[in-house]
Formats: sequence, structure tokens, C-alpha cells
Amino acid sequence: MVAGFLLARAGIKVTVLEKHNDFFRDFRGDTIHPSTLQLMYELGLLEEFLRLPHQEYRQLSGRIGDFTVIVADFTHLKTHCKFIALMPQWDFLNFLAAHGKRYPEFTLMMETEATELIEEDGRVVGVRAKSPHGPIEIRARLTIGADGRHSIVRERAGFQVIDRGAPIDVLWMRISRERTDPDQTLGRFREGKLMVTLDRDDYWQCAYIIPKGGFDAIKQRGLERFREDIVTVVPEFKDRVGELKEWEQIKLLSVAVDHLRQWCRPGLLCIGDSAHAMSPIGGVGINLAIQDAVATANIIAEPMIRQELFLEHLQAVQHRREFPTRVIQLFQVFAHKRFVGAALRTTVPLKKLPPPLAVLEKFPYLRRLPAWFIGVGVRPEHVHTTDPHVTAHSGASI
Repeated sequence: MVAGFLLARAGIKVTVLEKHNDFFRDFRGDTIHPSTLQLMYELGLLEEFLRLPHQEYRQLSGRIGDFTVIVADFTHLKTHCKFIALMPQWDFLNFLAAHGKRYPEFTLMMETEATELIEEDGRVVGVRAKSPHGPIEIRARLTIGADGRHSIVRERAGFQVIDRGAPIDVLWMRISRERTDPDQTLGRFREGKLMVTLDRDDYWQCAYIIPKGGFDAIKQRGLERFREDIVTVVPEFKDRVGELKEWEQIKLLSVAVDHLRQWCRPGLLCIGDSAHAMSPIGGVGINLAIQDAVATANIIAEPMIRQELFLEHLQAVQHRREFPTRVIQLFQVFAHKRFVGAALRTTVPLKKLPPPLAVLEKFPYLRRLPAWFIGVGVRPEHVHTTDPHVTAHSGASI
């Protein structure tokens, strides 16, 4: 959506395909980081964007046993917004779609799912898709695969996937929120159990971390035992955990960390999770995908306008975005093994904070480092494309 919006804004005809009839999907990436808010500011959309319902977090903290520690402090970032905004992804997508439709070059086709690539003379020239009106073909000078970790585009393209391994899965669920609950987003750990609670105003969006492939064993123990495990980690949920009445309320996210060896072929480029599936650690996946989209528009807009887009331009996108992707994935794999995996194996109460967290507690200024890594990241992108629809004198849009 971001890539489509930016390219249409630059005057390039774009068709965005969405296989569902709306964007309403629960348990998607809902963290809008300072790097993404900075892009909204650069586009002149921030004030309107922040009118949408959201929560703002200037710090991230964790509850480790009986200790509470602030992990990241965003208030020192050199960005326009010094906080993370928690916003339903469907609101974000609807916002971008509405602004995209203001440009005559932007077309959004709902309930339209790409199923095959159209190839001619070794070049991808579009897609075949299912639509409410039957099979259709859409021809394009460039096809961008942004269809997630289970990407049809990358599968049909035959791209090689390098799996970096992920020893965890995540169980997503909702638990109602009381006004007396703490208003801070918390990662919570206690004796082999790890849970993240995200404040969604009237409910908590909860992520319960489990060992890879461990969901069947949890179900065999029974729902009552699982509810007891939740209360062990979050005692204040004791009077509400009964809201989980059936396993259908609990959604499994099979965590993957992988990347493509090649992101592109003539006429085709993959970005976001299609090019590199990310772990939910740090909540950086959506923001990394948006950075990919901005870099894509920055690099290919002018060549497309001149009708001189070559494979080298697509390779330049991969070259620019591959380094930050690899750095973050290395961090996630390290965190899986050294922190999350170790936490899930711990069976005795902690009598003191682990050394890295103890250092953050003793030296508060060090909290700026994880805030920068999570909130801004390696090689942040900025909008370099221009909007020819804006007149030089009045600033009005047509």
C-alpha cells in the first residue's frame, strides 16, 4: 500500500491488489514506529494520521519476575514523533488507501488475488488473478510482490528462500482491559512463561510465547491449564481469563525468520515479508516493510517515468535494504537463542535481573540504544519522490 501510494503520488499508474474484501484482520502488526511516523510527517499527513484512534508509548518496559525495568526510552530520538503509536493495521491501511485514491493514477482492487505470474521472453509482465468477476489478467511494467511471508509471488517466481530458523511460535488472543489496569505495554516473564500485552484501549492484545511446534502439547493439557499459565504471568487477568472459552479464540502465529537470496527478476521485485519474513520480536516487521517501500519508490520512480527501468534498479533496492534486514534478523535470531529460548527453559524464580537488563536499570541513558534500534533502525529511509499533482503556487492538489 505504501509503495503504491508513493508511486501514484509520483505520477505513475499503479494497481494495488488485496485478496480480501476489507483490511480487517486481527493480530497483525499494529506498532507504528517513530521511523514510520517520520514518513507521515514528511508527506504532510501526520496531523491527520494522529487523529485516528491510537495509543502512544514513549517507553517500553518489561516485568521480569518481581522486577520492572524500562527497556527503551524513545523521548530522546531525533525524530518528529518521539513515541510508538499503537494503531489497528486496518485503520492504517484504510488511511493510506483513502489518500491514494485522491490520485488518478491509483487503483485499488479488493477481493482480487494474484495467482500466477505472466511471463514473456524471460520477463514478468504482470499477473493472473482471481476477482469477484472471474479470472483476470493485469499487465504491468513492474510487478511488486508484497504479499507476506506466504507469498504466492515469490513462490511462483521460484526464488530461493534462506531460512534462518525460529525456535518460537506465538499464540495471539484478546483479554478485556479494565480502566484500572496499567497503561504501559509490557513484556512479562515468570518461570518459563513469557507474554506480551498490548493496550488496545478496551482490550489487551496478548502474545503468549511458546516453543516452536508446542501448541498441540498445550491443547492436550487443556484450556483450563492454559488459563492458569496466563494468570501465573499476569495475575491481574485472574478475573478475566475465563473469557477464553474455546481454542478458536486463540490464534497461532508460526514464527519464521527468512530472506530471499534474490529479491528480483526482470519485471519483478519482492519487498517486505515477501522478501524477508521477520520475527515479532521488537515489532519491527511492518516498519521494515514500509522502509522497503519508501526505498523502492525513491529508486524506481524516475526510471519508470522515463520508461528506462532496468533490472539494475531493482537490484539497487535489494542492495540498499538487504543490509538493515540482515542486521535486524541477526539480532532477532540472537534474541531467540540467548534471551527468549533461555527464558522459556527457566523453571526457578529470578532473584535478580539478568545482566543486560541490570545494566539498563543502572545506566538509564543506555535505554536510548534499544529505542533507536527499535524505533528508527538501521538505514532509515526518507521520502525523496516529488508530487507533480501539487501546483508550485497554491500548494493545492488536483
